[in-house]
Amino acid sequence: MVEDDPDITTALRLLFGSAGYDVVHAGDGRAGLREAYAAHPDLVVLDVGLPEMDGWSVLERLRDISDVPVLVLTAHGKETDKVRGLRSGADDYLTKPFANAELLARVEALLRRSTDATSWTNQVYDDGVLHLDPTQRRVFVNSQEVRLTPTEFRLLNALVRHAGAVLSANQLLSQAWDDPTGIGQERVKFAVLRLRRKLGWTDPDSSPIESVRGFGYRYRRP
Repeated sequence: MVEDDPDITTALRLLFGSAGYDVVHAGDGRAGLREAYAAHPDLVVLDVGLPEMDGWSVLERLRDISDVPVLVLTAHGKETDKVRGLRSGADDYLTKPFANAELLARVEALLRRSTDATSWTNQVYDDGVLHLDPTQRRVFVNSQEVRLTPTEFRLLNALVRHAGAVLSANQLLSQAWDDPTGIGQERVKFAVLRLRRKLGWTDPDSSPIESVRGFGYRYRRP
């Protein structure tokens, strides 16, 4: 938990502690990165308005070295801030003030998605360009390994397991996010953009991940 407000810190410690979670706290961005490196947490709850290093920079550094689920918890409630968070790799975004029950539900959903591999096909997918191993959670493009976040991996897995079929944003939300609140379809678009960029498929005309206007997305086998 990276949070500089002492009152919110105390409240979150009590909330997460009563739910059975072990909490490691940092009061500024740089300390938060150090704790993440040292503790290897199952999930990071990250504020944006932090001293030393703001939450955007912390998120960027985390995404360079880790696929740990990140929930941005902040008073920055503008749509542009939410868009920035999702585009930067946050797995979820919740604004202050928040309801305790909703926060816990989102945390539970993120942890469930990052640890539960039983709902996914365990067969290796390989079409000569993309190699995806669900058991080891590894992805290769043209024999080069690509590091994906858990959400990005589930999104790609959903698309390749239905190769040739168009999946709507709601279907992808259900399969890759398992969001208990059913929040916004815009996260699908931003996740697809990040996924294409990481896989080196930024050209929409040649990308195997195709946007089908008005319907959704599909994976085209090479």
